[in-house]
Amino acid sequence: MCNPSGIRSLTLAAALSTALLPTGLWAQRPTPLAAELDRRAEAVMAKVVAWRRDIHQHPELSNREFRTAALVAEHLRALGLEVDTGVAHTGVVGLLRGGRPGPVVALRADMDALPVTEQVELPFKSTVRTTFNGQEVGVMHACGHDNHVAILMGAAEVLAGMRGRLPGSVKFIFQPAEEGAPPGERGGASLMIEEGVLQDPAPAAIFGLHVWPGPVGTISYRSGPTMAASDWLHIVVRGRQTHGATPWGGVDPIVVASQIVLALQTIPSRQVDVTNVPAVVTVGMIQGGNRGNIIPDSVVMQGTVRTFDEGMRADIKDRIRRTAESIAASAGAGATVDFGSGNNPVTYNDPALVRRMLPTLERVAGAERVHTAQLSTPAEDFAWFQQQVPGFYFFLGGLPAGQDPATIAVNHSPRFFVDEGVLPLGVRTMAGLALDFLSSASTP
Repeated sequence: MCNPSGIRSLTLAAALSTALLPTGLWAQRPTPLAAELDRRAEAVMAKVVAWRRDIHQHPELSNREFRTAALVAEHLRALGLEVDTGVAHTGVVGLLRGGRPGPVVALRADMDALPVTEQVELPFKSTVRTTFNGQEVGVMHACGHDNHVAILMGAAEVLAGMRGRLPGSVKFIFQPAEEGAPPGERGGASLMIEEGVLQDPAPAAIFGLHVWPGPVGTISYRSGPTMAASDWLHIVVRGRQTHGATPWGGVDPIVVASQIVLALQTIPSRQVDVTNVPAVVTVGMIQGGNRGNIIPDSVVMQGTVRTFDEGMRADIKDRIRRTAESIAASAGAGATVDFGSGNNPVTYNDPALVRRMLPTLERVAGAERVHTAQLSTPAEDFAWFQQQVPGFYFFLGGLPAGQDPATIAVNHSPRFFVDEGVLPLGVRTMAGLALDFLSSASTP
């Protein structure tokens, strides 16, 4: 069990926004609007902490975020925003129209939790249990989306309080099913796009963030490819069943599957040029047979492919298919390869947008706390938004003070924990990006 020492009381929440600012940052107020944004962010912080704890204690799986969506919609309506609900099943979209003419900018937060039983001892620990894939499971915000939702709710309140001077509009997108829709369902960013989330009005840019096990108070980002494209891998090898004592009487799909697994590893290590960007091919599941003396008819393998370049992505998929089919054919077996659905493209940060908005990150966090991130092999369906409009996705450090990044429990772990010091920085960053983007676009 983990008993983090970083739990703060609500009475300390307002102090967090100033205590975590780098020395001298409050003197770096480039505009009166930015200074007002900071004051409003500080004022809303107690609510943000309370929202985060409430959402953490009541997590919901993908496409089932009913309670979370209701909480968000009620808040946005209370702020006077135009609100749409039921987008891509449970998504919520709020539109804040500024008092001055200008473009539209979008801010996105994901709402869903994971089928993980929490092992962190918190006053607001999740004890929720549900059924997932036919099994009873615990439910936990093991990826930090509770923080994302609370941060964006706070940013909405900050910007709504300044609407009369906003030169444009802000679209707040609260997205379900970032972790993937349940089997047999659709969801997430791609379905929101199909249902018109980026239309009427269309944003000129979109921003998203993710809490990450970096030092609290820091921001990391990349220009260009940032997170990997992800493709599910499903291979079925079909042989011919026979007695285990007489393997020559059939075709052994287990041996063929073993050869395929080994051969697939030569694709990223020997067949493609990984000096530009890396690639990963992983087989994470093999199922075949039910008795030690029976060679089965078939073997099923499942895995994942991660790439950072669309050309390399297509090439590797072709090589996987050719490798599996050829090895199977050489043994008198057959193989079918399917890359499934629910795949994500590369999370690609528009370089021009990154250059334009980097000063905002440095102003909010302090230049010494803004770092270039390494390529990240996890995937993010925020990438679908980026295929439609220029997007910028970045990471907020949420590592509790005094803990070693090399040993800390990372996202998707039952011991994953985010220091609440991430919340003030998140609110100020998201609200600041929206304000600065609109202001710079409206400046002649």
